[in-house]
Amino acid sequence: MAVERTLVLCKPDAVRRGLSGEIVARFERRGFVLKGARLLKVSKGLAQQHYEEHKGKPFFGELVAFITSGPVLALAIEGESAISVVRTMMGATNPANSAPGTIRGDLALEMSENVIHGSDSKASAKRELALFFPDGLV
Repeated sequence: MAVERTLVLCKPDAVRRGLSGEIVARFERRGFVLKGARLLKVSKGLAQQHYEEHKGKPFFGELVAFITSGPVLALAIEGESAISVVRTMMGATNPANSAPGTIRGDLALEMSENVIHGSDSKASAKRELALFFPDGLV
């Protein structure tokens, strides 16, 4: 296994509902190390870059509108197989299909506001970390 670094976003609904601490605690309890954290308001331009693989899809505008609707807590998380383990801990994109014990299964209320984002591959993690931590500190 390899030590990896990945991006996690506590989305605006998680920040608004006061769930960021719970989400960070779950990753720390799992043994992951927090290498960076930024609370920020995502600009429309950053949102469009972040979701570029969905450009042209009917839900692209909704993704951009939601991620820019309030503060986001961006996290750089590191540990063994971080990318796949974080994705497993998050649960299915649709909270209705997320198992109890997963972040979305326990905390998310609906598909359009599902509290968390995590990079889905090494390439995505590298690209997304550079977007949210442009100063290169992570």
